[in-house]
Amino acid sequence: MTFEEIQPYVIPAAAAVYLIYRFLKFRRVKAGLPGLAAGGAVFVDVRTPAEHAAGSRPGSLNIPLDELERRAGELDKSRTIVLCCASGARSGVAASILKRKGFTVVNAGPWQNTLDR
Repeated sequence: MTFEEIQPYVIPAAAAVYLIYRFLKFRRVKAGLPGLAAGGAVFVDVRTPAEHAAGSRPGSLNIPLDELERRAGELDKSRTIVLCCASGARSGVAASILKRKGFTVVNAGPWQNTLDR
C-alpha cells in the first residue's frame, strides 16, 4: 500500500484520534472533580456573562477569559482552580494564564463536566 492510497484517510484518522483523546482526557478529569470540590476547589467559568447566565455549575464564579489576567488577584492561590467554558478551548487558555501566575489549575473542559451527576 502506498502513501497516495492512504492519504485521503490520514486527516480523518488524525481527527478521530484527537477527539477520542480529548473525550478520554475530560472523562478522567470529570471523575476527579467531586474530590476536588470536597477539597475546596474553586470552579471558575471563563465564558461570557450571557453564556454563564444561560447555564452553569451552581456556585461557580464567572470571570470571562478576556478579564482573567486583570482579575486573577480575586482568586486564592492556595486553592485548586477548576476552569470550564463551552468546549474546553477557552478554559485551556485560562489554565495557561493562571499557571503562569502560580495557580494550581484543572481544565474541566465543557462546563457540563462540572455538574454533579
